[in-house]
Amino acid sequence: QVQLVESGGGLVQPGGSLRLSCAASGSIFSISGMGWYRQAPGKQREMVAVMYSSGSTNYADSVKGRFSISRDNAKNTVYLQMNSLNPEDTAVYYCYADRVRGVFGPWKQCDCWGQGTQVTVSS
Repeated sequence: QVQLVESGGGLVQPGGSLRLSCAASGSIFSISGMGWYRQAPGKQREMVAVMYSSGSTNYADSVKGRFSISRDNAKNTVYLQMNSLNPEDTAVYYCYADRVRGVFGPWKQCDCWGQGTQVTVSS
């Protein structure tokens, strides 16, 4: 069983920065795609940034140039550095993992989610 635990959310003023972290635990040797989604009140959950074990990344257009995703594969941890935050970034941010595998096992679809961390951008 895979668990994803986020940290680093909070209240920040417009123009400020926050760094989110998400650590995966369980019988995991590696994770394929790991990243962040967010959901604002009254809106659908949307992809923010995803990073694959190869190093390739995808970003939502709304965060390009402001957010940066990184991973520590040895720790199965993903980070999201968020700069130049604005009120439209206010949302619950969720960590996501798509596929996982054990040391000797095959890749298995996970579609795992963390519990979410609140990010509020307000003056």
